[in-house]
Amino acid sequence: MAWGLKLTGIEDVQEHEQDLNGDVKMDDTSGSDSDYTKYWIDWFLSTKGNEYFCEVDEEYILDRFNLTGLNSEVQHYVQALDLISDTLEEELDDEMREAVEKSARHLYGLIHARFIITSRGLAKMLEKYKKADFGRCPRVLCSNQQLLPVGLSDQPYTKSVKLYCPRCEDIYNPKSTRHASIDGAYYGSTFPHMFFQVYPHLLPPKSNERYVPKIFGFKIHEIAKQHRWQDQQREEQQRRITMGNEGNNINT
Repeated sequence: MAWGLKLTGIEDVQEHEQDLNGDVKMDDTSGSDSDYTKYWIDWFLSTKGNEYFCEVDEEYILDRFNLTGLNSEVQHYVQALDLISDTLEEELDDEMREAVEKSARHLYGLIHARFIITSRGLAKMLEKYKKADFGRCPRVLCSNQQLLPVGLSDQPYTKSVKLYCPRCEDIYNPKSTRHASIDGAYYGSTFPHMFFQVYPHLLPPKSNERYVPKIFGFKIHEIAKQHRWQDQQREEQQRRITMGNEGNNINT
């Protein structure tokens, strides 16, 4: 990086905290950066829990066209952008500084979602995918297939990030609570599918293997499944009849 202003002496940096649809919160964490100097993005990427993020290119951030509309989504947008690009010269009190840092983390996440579906961003995420930085599928029959992060919504503060397996085409929660609390909007719903459109040779073959339930080594007969289905249908019909009778009693 060639940006001029650096962050120094950060001794008690708090991680992003937000309520994602009542499901999770981002935990506060402390880090020490007092022994050396770092640029803001370097510090952010080295913070524990941010391993799913890649480094957004300086040129991409400095091109204001790429940030269209984000000024209306992020509080203290100008100061947050200056902090990310290491050009913040304004003196801020502690309370304002904390608010700007929180906004900077949110702004970087939203920029990140746009960047990773560009050719440069996809290439950077490819390197992380090859190293299995996002983990491997917990499904036994997927044979440790590498995963990719995905958002269930492109709107911030809606859902936390999930992990997509291209072999079984299902999604999973991250193992780490720090990763599980990352906003899914920082990756978006498009990224993993765009990734395999650009790198189709990496798309693994679909797994035809399915777990087969057995009793004493013998497959459960299909008639047993049919009987269970019939029982469920009978119970559902009985429930509807009961509800209908209760409704008629109320009307009378």
